[in-house]
Amino acid sequence: MNVIIILLGASLAVALFFLLAFMWSVKNGQFEDDFSPAHRILFEDKKERSNETAETSNYLTKQ
Repeated sequence: MNVIIILLGASLAVALFFLLAFMWSVKNGQFEDDFSPAHRILFEDKKERSNETAETSNYLTKQ
């Protein structure tokens, strides 16, 4: 029975630690830019796309 009490206390301490770490990260602005990382791949530059297309066509013609 003592083990259950110790494990319950330890799990509550770990949960409290993660809650405080999450609150600290939100307060310090770690989650401010939530748009660009997920959508960056959708809005790539046209110059990069043309370079990739040229490299692909050069690779295919060499074979």
